Amino acid sequence: MKDLFIKTKRQEYWLEQLASISEPIKAEAKEVDEQSRFPFEAHKLLLQIGYPKLTLPKEYGGEGLSVYDMVLVQETLASYDENASLSLGWTLGVVGELYEKKLWTEDLLSRFAQEINNGAIINRAVSEVATGSPTRGGRPGTNAVSIEGGWLLNGRKIFTTASPVLDYFLTSAWIEEKNKIGFFLIHKDVQGLSIEENWEMSAMRGTSSHDLVLKDVIVPVSHLVELPIHPSGGKINGWILHIPATYLGIAQAARDYALHFANHHQPNSLNAPISTLPNVQQLLGDIELMLHQARFVLYGVAEAYDDPARRELITNEMAVAKHTVTNLAIEIVDKAMRVVGAKSLQLTNPLQRYYRNVRAGLHNPPMDDMTIIKLANAAIEQQKSDEINAKTIENKGK
Repeated sequence: MKDLFIKTKRQEYWLEQLASISEPIKAEAKEVDEQSRFPFEAHKLLLQIGYPKLTLPKEYGGEGLSVYDMVLVQETLASYDENASLSLGWTLGVVGELYEKKLWTEDLLSRFAQEINNGAIINRAVSEVATGSPTRGGRPGTNAVSIEGGWLLNGRKIFTTASPVLDYFLTSAWIEEKNKIGFFLIHKDVQGLSIEENWEMSAMRGTSSHDLVLKDVIVPVSHLVELPIHPSGGKINGWILHIPATYLGIAQAARDYALHFANHHQPNSLNAPISTLPNVQQLLGDIELMLHQARFVLYGVAEAYDDPARRELITNEMAVAKHTVTNLAIEIVDKAMRVVGAKSLQLTNPLQRYYRNVRAGLHNPPMDDMTIIKLANAAIEQQKSDEINAKTIENKGK
């Protein structure tokens, strides 16, 4: 069914590139989860095929993939190793947003493009213990003070995904003298920057989302690169769709395992594999239905975002896609485990890993409760607006 969403030769090319390195990535995934370590082999292979520059525009030397293209490759990579997908997905998303929205000066964008073309990895460092996700509006405890020739930063960030391989940290900090949150571009080798390896989670163990610690870190004046009105920039950002794409990839992997199991597992009480049983077919059919639903939502939103005319009409669709895909992916993995039965709980079985990892999507932004509240408020305000417009038209007709 996924072939239905492959539309160009270019997409086929990148899917083939991923397929060419799929086996070693899959082989490492189990060890990555068991050891709670970063997928270094997958990372090396992805660098070799130029993965970090996929969303860098062609005019800057990159591959210029669209949001739709990114979703396609991210889903595929996640079906091989979800930790590698989510980790590298943040670089794709950050780079895509930076260059599409021109968030930095042209000179800095041009210079940074050279870094990306050479394989540099970047992620935003925004979450903190006291504030949680920045999407909820909390002010960061990390602070920046102007000094002669630069800025002095102190603070701690949590959930710094891919921290062992990040070359740059795009870090939020409160600037008291400006009464604003700013984003600072910080290189990994700057004095005072360290990574505290404390990522002890039952899900997405291989993302190595350790704490970033900044102690009297000094950066140049020019490395205050963003002063947004809102922490997320206040604009619709289609590049966050790399997140649900990863969880859809997990669901696909779970489906593939369950289907193979159903077609080959034959207890001695049966004359045929369990795929012939009506209850198993019901579960497999439910899985296929939910995969269709998730893909049409995710790829439909990505396609709308890539169309400049339709992008202007987008309001809460990014959040809808993330909410829909993530929750459907959780259901798909659950049903896959019901097909396989108790064997799915064995530590040697990948389904128990998929079960843990797919649930991490609930805690990636935007959160489900915020999505639902925004949808409700949007509907309420739209109805009020429609009433006002109807009365205005009625009055004009009198």
